Amino acid sequence: MDAVDRKILDLLQQDATLPVAELAEQVGISAAPCWRRVKKLEDSGVIRRRVALVDRRKVNVPTTVFVAVKAPRHAADWSDAFRRVVAGFPEIVEAWRLTGEIDYLLRIVVPDIEAYDAVYQRLIAKLDFSNLSSSIAMEEMKYTTAVPTIYVT
Repeated sequence: MDAVDRKILDLLQQDATLPVAELAEQVGISAAPCWRRVKKLEDSGVIRRRVALVDRRKVNVPTTVFVAVKAPRHAADWSDAFRRVVAGFPEIVEAWRLTGEIDYLLRIVVPDIEAYDAVYQRLIAKLDFSNLSSSIAMEEMKYTTAVPTIYVT
C-alpha cells in the first residue's frame, strides 16, 4: 500500500459516496487506475463495507451511556452467552472485551435515562453479572469512524 492508497482511504472515510472520477482527481491519478485501487482495497478486505453515518440526535437517540461490565466468572459458556445477549440489543452499538479491572465495556445509545433503565433491566434479566457500572456521557468531545492511515505499510 502506498501514499495514493492511503489518500484514497482517507477520502473514502470522509465520504464513501465520492464518484471515482472525483476521487481520482483528488489523489492525482486517472479514473481507471483509481477504480482498480479501490476494488483491490475492497477485495483484500481493507475496505470492509460502505455505510451511512446517521446523526443519532436526529433519530432520537442522543443519550450515550458507557457500561463497565464485570463478569461473575471467566468461562467460555458465560462469555458466549454474553455475546449472544449483547447481539440482541440494538441499543448496544459497541461492545469490547478488555484487560484490567473491567472485563467488558459497552456503549449504549438511547433517547433518555428512562430508556437506558429499561435496557439495563432487560440486560440484567437475561444474564448474571458480578457488577455493572454506568457512566452517562456529558459531552462528545471527539467522534470519528475513520481510522488513521499513517501506520499503513
